Amino acid sequence: MSKPSIPQGTRDFSPVEVRKRQYIFNTLRNIFEIYAFQPLETPAMENLATLTGKYGEEGDRLIFKILNNGLHEKKDADKEKLNSEWQRLLDKPVSSPIVTERALRYDLTIPFARYVVMHQNDLAFPFRRYQMQPVWRADRPQKGRYREFWQCDADVVGSNSLINEAELLCIYQGAFAKLCMPQVAIKINSRKVLAGLSELCNAPEKMMDITIALDKLDKIGWDGVTKELQQRGIDSNGIAQIEKIINVTGNNEEKLAAFENIMQQSATGMKGIEELRQTLAYHQQIKDASWQSVIEVDISLARGLNYYTGVIVEVVCRAVQMGSIGGGGRYDDLTGLFGLKNLSGVGVSFGIDRIYDVMEELDLFPKNATTGAAVMLANFGGENEAYALQALQKLRAEGIAAEIYPEAAKFDKQMKYANKKGVPYVILAGDEERQKNLVSLKNFHTGAQEMIHIEDVIAILKGGL
Repeated sequence: MSKPSIPQGTRDFSPVEVRKRQYIFNTLRNIFEIYAFQPLETPAMENLATLTGKYGEEGDRLIFKILNNGLHEKKDADKEKLNSEWQRLLDKPVSSPIVTERALRYDLTIPFARYVVMHQNDLAFPFRRYQMQPVWRADRPQKGRYREFWQCDADVVGSNSLINEAELLCIYQGAFAKLCMPQVAIKINSRKVLAGLSELCNAPEKMMDITIALDKLDKIGWDGVTKELQQRGIDSNGIAQIEKIINVTGNNEEKLAAFENIMQQSATGMKGIEELRQTLAYHQQIKDASWQSVIEVDISLARGLNYYTGVIVEVVCRAVQMGSIGGGGRYDDLTGLFGLKNLSGVGVSFGIDRIYDVMEELDLFPKNATTGAAVMLANFGGENEAYALQALQKLRAEGIAAEIYPEAAKFDKQMKYANKKGVPYVILAGDEERQKNLVSLKNFHTGAQEMIHIEDVIAILKGGL
């Protein structure tokens, strides 16, 4: 018999790992709810036609297709059409008929757009939603890249107001403050400013080439970027303009003022600068002074420019060597893919797996985040077992997570079990405790033990939760 295994690119999560992940999810959920975002869930699978053609040729290849199960017969013409689509996606002939009409969700964005279009008459716009669900990609698994992983998005559709961008900046700051993550920087830029930069270079058609090169500035330095710009056909005058703008320093307002001075001839660039300035002004009005993370204007920030159309953001934690832990921006007409035109939106995403890795590396998870039970009752059998069960019921009635060791096993075995699970407190209810109508509460962290009333135990545990 072969050993049991799981599909490549997927993971099991232990109880400790799940609790840590739940701690992140619950923290984010609370932030979203405070900002009046509504929860949304969409099916794990979508119609294949909903997904294909939305992510580019490479994205199409990474969609997990689901074979039809044969329960629903289709006409031969339909089978041939679907089989032809399979051959296109696989880029090779298919020897036997393959029929598929459905696929696993590739991301949360396209299903969200599909949902908005389907329910447009029922929704109050602007519609604010958050969504935390797994997605699947038929990618080659490697370190930090999986075929099944979770995404966590928050979006507002149906509003052009930059207040939305400012609130999403606050959501980032509030979330990472709650997670106690140090040295968080939220970089902000505008697709319009980058478009203006390409106009300065007299190469508006090469905006993607310029920004792809600029996006590598942190990795390869200015000399490397210069070589890449030359390879992409940017002349020396254009490169000089780019160097001038990336050398701008100072605080956010000083940077924007300098950009404004350089980009006076670009209406698009000036519009982007105006939007950044207004976003930061709104943010200044609604931010919490206690947040330690910073907002930085960064002209080299590019992200997926085919997708975004206005303000763009990206989050990094400089306390560790890690890529971005979040990002997003303004997009126009996403729902137009499904026939609903002129519905602008803006959204951000949290990189759950990278956030987990950062918190693990910096030991940021609270100790009680990994423990299920707050207390375990030892089982001494007989009348003492019945007495312990009464105490167990009282604890649970007060909302305290508690368990009793199910057998009257050796005391050492029960203590080893509690220690291995990381239970912070153990209640001992033996003969003496039962006769005095008390219990002994043992603190596993300090070793301290005292005999007290169960009501006092409840007060202590509630105070420590």
